[in-house]
Amino acid sequence: MSPSAPLLDVRDLRVSFPARSRSGGRVTAVDGVSLNVAPGETLGLVGESGSGKSTVGNAVLGLAEPEAGRILFHGNDIAHLAPRRRGAMTRQLQVVFQDPYSSLNPSRTVGHTLAEPLRYHRGGSRADAAARVGEVLTRVGLSPEAAHRYPAQFSGGQRQRIAIARALILEPELLICDEPTSALDLSVQAQILNLLVDLQNQLGLSYLFISHDIDVIRHVAHRVAVLLRGRLVETGPTERVTEDPVHPYTRALLAAAPVPDPRGQAERRAARELAARPSGRIPVSGVGCPYTARCPDATTVCAENRPELVNLAADTAVACHHHAPPEAACPAAAEPIEERAPEAAEIY
Repeated sequence: MSPSAPLLDVRDLRVSFPARSRSGGRVTAVDGVSLNVAPGETLGLVGESGSGKSTVGNAVLGLAEPEAGRILFHGNDIAHLAPRRRGAMTRQLQVVFQDPYSSLNPSRTVGHTLAEPLRYHRGGSRADAAARVGEVLTRVGLSPEAAHRYPAQFSGGQRQRIAIARALILEPELLICDEPTSALDLSVQAQILNLLVDLQNQLGLSYLFISHDIDVIRHVAHRVAVLLRGRLVETGPTERVTEDPVHPYTRALLAAAPVPDPRGQAERRAARELAARPSGRIPVSGVGCPYTARCPDATTVCAENRPELVNLAADTAVACHHHAPPEAACPAAAEPIEERAPEAAEIY
């Protein structure tokens, strides 16, 4: 996979929405995010609720209007396409949503739902469409006879397989997977994740895989991009990021992931509690690192200057004053922040 020729290349993406307060204004959901996905690669985009990860996916899909930046697909900017040209893009770029219960029309048979994009984009006979529907259902582990049934007749895992089949029906190159397993039982989650990996190996698909669960990302992604309040704070190969994370926020995400061993879980809980006790008072300016309020390593430089994403190696980058190379570090003095009362500590 050549990093010089990505399938998807997002550059300095910024997305904002009107504020709901009476004062008006806008709220920035994504602030200067740059990422890319190579052919046949899975990029895991991970962050807590409200980090902006789904907004990135929606911007790529054309469901959120970028305020600034570029979204290149096969080298062509698709950030501001006209509706007709955007519709044509759906043949190459598809999505698997989080909730398999609400993403399928309950009044239509599975066959009708899957055949609809075929009729719109390719035309052809009903027999050809039925054959393609049966082929895709088989590929996702369902019987072709499932085409004659309604979504309510299937379990959650089966419905998500149908949703994946719908995404595959036009033979796309890139799938945006937005929390595709978070609404499923753990055992079913594993089946769907294994299915997505198998489909990638068989069809050469690329995935932008969005999740709040870094443990899920660990099992499906080649590379990881960690998002916090609309900005990337760490990127790199999955093994490096999940085994030796650099940014304190990434470490907190890993500590929050449950493990089956009670002793290991107790150690992770202790790590979370430690991360929830920042080293000092948090300023109200809001111009510094967005993780300052929860970071046990925070100093005045973190509160006063927002760190930029800088390269630690050819394939690794981090936005942290205390882990940037010396030439990229902020010149301000890194003095410890004044201690604050224990009751003011935030819990991660």
